[in-house]
Amino acid sequence: MSQLMLFFGAIIVSWLVFAWLMNVVKTTLSTALMLAALIMLLQVGFGIDMPMLIDTIFALPRILFDLLSQIFSG
Repeated sequence: MSQLMLFFGAIIVSWLVFAWLMNVVKTTLSTALMLAALIMLLQVGFGIDMPMLIDTIFALPRILFDLLSQIFSG
């Protein structure tokens, strides 16, 4: 009897882990596709290429700091 309970418990835990893993994979793929679409839109629609985008991403802290200092200084 206890081995039967152990068997069903293992099946339930395995199913929960599998379902969680599928949710993670689905979310990851969805996010990757959205990012790819956004990058493609920026490239085709506005002529923004990857080096420009990456440089701007790395410059975001400086840009935010400059913006906030302008807002609060005057």
